[in-house]
Formats: sequence, C-alpha cells, structure tokens
Amino acid sequence: MPGSLIVISGPSGVGKSTVVRRLVERLEATVSVSATTRPQSEQEKHGVDYYFISADEFRRMIEQDELLEWAEYLGNFYGTPRAAVEAALAEGRNMLLEIEVEGAKQVAKRFPAAIMVYLLPPSDEDLRRRLVGRSREGQAQIETRFANAKREIAQARESGVYDHWVVNVEVDRAVDEIAAIVEQRSR
Repeated sequence: MPGSLIVISGPSGVGKSTVVRRLVERLEATVSVSATTRPQSEQEKHGVDYYFISADEFRRMIEQDELLEWAEYLGNFYGTPRAAVEAALAEGRNMLLEIEVEGAKQVAKRFPAAIMVYLLPPSDEDLRRRLVGRSREGQAQIETRFANAKREIAQARESGVYDHWVVNVEVDRAVDEIAAIVEQRSR
C-alpha cells in the first residue's frame, strides 16, 4: 500500500518545524529535503537541511520536471525534488512536506490525494507573541513578519487547497489531530 503525502503549511512562528519533527516520530514519516540556490550557512548540512545547488542546476531540474514544486523567494529558488518523494510513497512510507502556500498549490495539482494541512495560531495575539519570542529583530521587522503571516493565512484560505485547518494551541494536541487525520485517510 502506498504511503501518504502530507503537506504542512502555516505562517512563520506557528510551530510548523516542531509539529513536523513530532509527526516524523509519530507517523514514522520521512521529511522531504528541499533544494535551494541560497548560500549554505555554517551550521547547515548539505543533504540534511537542504540540497544546496547552483541556479543553473535548479533551472535544469525545472526544465527536466524533476521538482514536485518550486518557488523563488528573495532572489533564491527553493523546491522539492520529485524522485525522493515518489520513491518513499511507492515504498509505502509516509512523506511530509513543510512548504508554503504556492508550493502547496503545485503539490495539490500533481497529487490530488495529498493530505493538505494548514497550521494556524490560536489568535493574532498569540502569533505576535511567538514572533517576538523567537526574534532578535527590532519591532519594525517583527511587524513586517506579522503582516506577512496574516497575508499568508488569507492567501491559504483563498487558495482552496487545504482540506484541514489545525489550530496549534499546544503541540501535542496539534500532532494528535494531524496524526488522526492521516490514520483516517490511510484506512
């Protein structure tokens, strides 16, 4: 039986990475490693955090239809290599993608059976508090991130691609809710 493709999206500060890490354990899932043209930081590992590739290589991957989804952000390309996702699903493994709304739209077109989950904050105040708590930036940058997060939530609602909206009040509860959705769809 093929595995499930689970897409997790949400605004900055909502806890996506934490939820995805817990889901990996809970669902015995694999997280897709994205390719990017942005520079590698000292603490990042090629093939673990990202596949760091040249812009020419990324364009070749687009032309050869080797990416499940891709987008350009702040002058850099980001995308999900298709082969690893398809291989994991064919082997019966669950595959998690942590991607933004534009990428999710592309995935939904290619994989109509994908489980599309959008993670929401409990409230605007909570989102603002989370952004402040994780940032070393000034108030102006935090306000910009907050405005971008609100815009992304609106974009997600308008996209029509998300089947499930999970409010991340508490990580374990959000993980339980998403795991139940996956288990129900896998029957």
